[in-house]
Amino acid sequence: MSNAWALCALAALSVPARAYGQAIEFESNGLKFQTLTRAGVTVMFTHLPGAVREYSVLQVVISNGSSLSWTVKPEDFLYRRKDGAPIEASMPGRVVEGLLDRAGRNDAIRLVTNYEAGIYGMNRLKAATGYEQRRQQALTELTSPRLKAAAAASAVIFVRTKLAPGKSTDGAIFYANDGKPLGPGTLTVRVAGETFEFDSPGNVGEQHGGNPPGSH
Repeated sequence: MSNAWALCALAALSVPARAYGQAIEFESNGLKFQTLTRAGVTVMFTHLPGAVREYSVLQVVISNGSSLSWTVKPEDFLYRRKDGAPIEASMPGRVVEGLLDRAGRNDAIRLVTNYEAGIYGMNRLKAATGYEQRRQQALTELTSPRLKAAAAASAVIFVRTKLAPGKSTDGAIFYANDGKPLGPGTLTVRVAGETFEFDSPGNVGEQHGGNPPGSH
């Protein structure tokens, strides 16, 4: 995964970008991303269109360009809406349980399709993502088509990871929000002893009329 962020950076440079507070905003494959680097660590995110059951979803990529190893985890991501109400990221175990037990096959397919549209749209990033490795492992271990769909969706989830220098990972952060868009707010990420803050305009579905990338 050592080339993941280099590819992300190339994608950012290949499309018009503008400053969004201290972050840089760019668009790729119909999704609006923001990226910020502090102390050699780079955090990038976008809102994924639509909702999965009761969750709103962010897609995130973290790259460790520092000389130290850092542990990253879902609870590092806090979303605070403009009305001041904070929303903590749901724990992976709870999300996985919901996807396996309650999410329908269409939910799983929609989640995977939207996630892959974002991550694979960035200059052949496919071979360098944490999601791709998790997906391959899940599909290898299961034989049931129904479970394969749920497992592929579960592989999307951002999990606790120790990032060595030069390594990157990606995944989806889930927020229990009654299936509603997160709306405008601030995303605060605490990684590597640094605080990353993004002024977020809200869910991508609101920006693009609720249609997932490639639906036109």
